[in-house]
Amino acid sequence: MKIALCQINPTVGAINNNKKQIIDWYDRAVKAEADIVVFPELSVIGYPPQDLLHRKGFIKKAQDALDEIAQQSTVPLILGSTFSEGELLYNCSFVCEAGSVIGHYKKMLLPTYDVFDEDRYFKSGDKPVVVELTIKDEKRKVGLQICEDLWDSNYSCDLASELKANGAELIINISASPYRVERLVDRSSIIQDKVKNIGIPFLYCNIVGAQDELIFDGQSLAYNGSNQLIGQGKAFVEDLVMVDLKSKKVLSLKVEERSAKIYGALVLGVRDYFRKTGHAQAVLGLSGGIDSSLTACIAVDALGSENVHGVSMPSEYSSVHSKDDAQALAGQLDIDYRVIPIVSTVKSFNDALSDSFQNLDTGVAEENIQARVRGALLMALSNKHGWLVLSTGNKTELAMGYCTLYGDMNGGLAVISDLSKTDVYALARWVNEAAGKDRIPINSIEKPPSAELRPNQVDPFDYDIVSPLVTALIDDEKSPSELIQEGMDPVLVKDISSRIKLNEYKRRQAAPGLRVTSKAFGMGRRVPIVNQFDELNP
Repeated sequence: MKIALCQINPTVGAINNNKKQIIDWYDRAVKAEADIVVFPELSVIGYPPQDLLHRKGFIKKAQDALDEIAQQSTVPLILGSTFSEGELLYNCSFVCEAGSVIGHYKKMLLPTYDVFDEDRYFKSGDKPVVVELTIKDEKRKVGLQICEDLWDSNYSCDLASELKANGAELIINISASPYRVERLVDRSSIIQDKVKNIGIPFLYCNIVGAQDELIFDGQSLAYNGSNQLIGQGKAFVEDLVMVDLKSKKVLSLKVEERSAKIYGALVLGVRDYFRKTGHAQAVLGLSGGIDSSLTACIAVDALGSENVHGVSMPSEYSSVHSKDDAQALAGQLDIDYRVIPIVSTVKSFNDALSDSFQNLDTGVAEENIQARVRGALLMALSNKHGWLVLSTGNKTELAMGYCTLYGDMNGGLAVISDLSKTDVYALARWVNEAAGKDRIPINSIEKPPSAELRPNQVDPFDYDIVSPLVTALIDDEKSPSELIQEGMDPVLVKDISSRIKLNEYKRRQAAPGLRVTSKAFGMGRRVPIVNQFDELNP
């Protein structure tokens, strides 16, 4: 039996286009002699649809599209969409054959953690479903699952074993599982545990593409009843994975190096954000530093060099090497490069504020004026040319509040906002290694980081120390007390945790950022701005 796993890239709400895409891939799979053709979770409407699910017209259009897709079916087709019963809405896996829907399964386990809030929209199904399909005149029983059902151990149940007990000869899980670091290994391990327990094939079809902050990696998987990998989809691209359950060819799980995988995710995230929002060109400030350099590389690889505009905005404090590094980067990437000095503009601001600032020390306010002038210039270029501004701040800086609201935080997409400063350095080095040349000037990587907003300024943190602590507090969700008990400097831990808390209001106003870790700032992290909890000072 040959099963086609079609890991496609649908767009939320583009129901007609998604329908055409599904039919096209279905036809390709049938021509490839697939006996069953499988598509991911909610592939008819895109994932996550969020509050679009509250619109009756949206649900009606989804149902009409499903009916049209079903009418095109010959060999069995399994795909995801919504199903309504009165006022109740379900996340469903549908089985189509011979021109009609012959069965469906209502998702039983609805995730309500991290970026997921499915119980806001869906009612949980109440029973496992095994469908009987006719494959080359033989009856075959297929157990149906949807995404979170795979992680049933978190819910103290065993849905796979229930399907096996109900006669399932294989299990097909359709999924919309977002990417994060090490996610592929986690999925593979869980599937292997299931197969080891039940002894029947397990096929996992995952969506690919990006939607707002989320990136979906594809990498569909197929294990035979002997717990051997016999199919794996490509990472970050659409793919037709043909799986022959009788195949003797055993695969090794293909796991790319960490930096390569993260970089590929971010390129897809940028490309899809632009394509799906209707934007074509990007603009960003080039400081000569490592963050803007890495962001520019990602943008070029996502959009093409002809669609990326770099702007150097030197102040009186900008060093010669920073200006040279920015120009060198633009040359290496072959992007439009322009220089807009801000010295006179900043002076106008300072002159206008001189009476209000009289007898007060020069400090952060004057520094932030420079950042805000730069942000205003980038937004002006965006307004005039229709270019989308890319912000360039990293996760460590955003956590610490080392960023300027309405300045360098301006933008339509925060490309590297989920990368620690440690990962920024790692990816920058990887970019050069992968290219076999210095796409990013080596000086941008090796020089001490600086905002260059005052004379002889350098960033006030040792990122080798601060970055891992931020990761521990945000990604690993460790408490300050835990870190102190582990031997971390109490003063430093208290300072960092306090900064993270105090700067929540800034991050709430930041551009949407692409998620690549287990806990990104944004939709998956919900911390009150007004928050007086302090476990270190009860």
